[in-house]
Amino acid sequence: MKHYEVEILDAKTRDKLCFLDKVEPNATIAEIKNLFTKSHPQWYPARQSLRLDPKGKSLKDEDVLQNLPVGTTATLYFRDLGAQISWVTVFLTEYAGPLLIYLLFYFRVPFIYGPKYDFTSSKHSVVHLACICHSFHYIKRLLETIFVHRFSHGTMPLRNIFKNCTYYWGFAAWMAYYINHPLYTPPTYGDEQVKLALIIFLFCQLGNFSIHIALRNLRPAGSKTRKIPYPTKNPFTWLFLLVSCPNYTYEVGSWIGFAIMTQCLPVALFSLVGFIQMTIWAKGKHRSYLKEFRDYPPLRSPIIPFLL
Repeated sequence: MKHYEVEILDAKTRDKLCFLDKVEPNATIAEIKNLFTKSHPQWYPARQSLRLDPKGKSLKDEDVLQNLPVGTTATLYFRDLGAQISWVTVFLTEYAGPLLIYLLFYFRVPFIYGPKYDFTSSKHSVVHLACICHSFHYIKRLLETIFVHRFSHGTMPLRNIFKNCTYYWGFAAWMAYYINHPLYTPPTYGDEQVKLALIIFLFCQLGNFSIHIALRNLRPAGSKTRKIPYPTKNPFTWLFLLVSCPNYTYEVGSWIGFAIMTQCLPVALFSLVGFIQMTIWAKGKHRSYLKEFRDYPPLRSPIIPFLL
């Protein structure tokens, strides 16, 4: 069996960082990263991006050396992705923050609304319902992160956690401040508006959970396999007939329901910003599905049936 020699250069400076000889032809990029870490411990595998061209795309961990367009002496280019943090840690931090921050405003802890309102309770039932819904949403997210989600990428750059937490924690504080404010006024159309909003919210929460379960069942534990998601016997998954990312459709629907329930401008703005971000993610996933699967259902839109 003919062995390979692998030379790893810095993608920016072209300096030689490492030379590996007698590398097995069936070695994966993940295995080469592990070998590289032995000579450069500061760059653990999750931090490494290896590519065939200095400005090219990163090779996948599962790519096999002999299947790449290289000779028996291969040159790979290394880029440092920076300090990494696990997706699970990021999600748990992102979601625990809003849950706790909202409750601080709900219980009106001191230094928020002034001494005479410390630990007082709102007289409006919608305020208590909103707290239950908000808490339910983030507890659901935390439990899904631990028990349901399977991540195709193990880590993300550490700097992202600060950006993501600013977004989630900041909006949670802004919403909670107004909804739990002593001068808060209930929705214009009273109980009827609140009931309709609650139905929308719960329907979309169930839908979102159903899609997450369906996506989990597509990917065996420990694998990075990608398959086309199809509707199951669960009626909430039938939205897969029309959109590629119904989990985002339901997520946006939940926040629209919450905005109608509270009739609060910061909630509406959070829903809008979330919708814009999720549309970007949905379009990206939709494009990758079309690229990866020739038989991908042509009727599907990224996030809103027939429109977007």
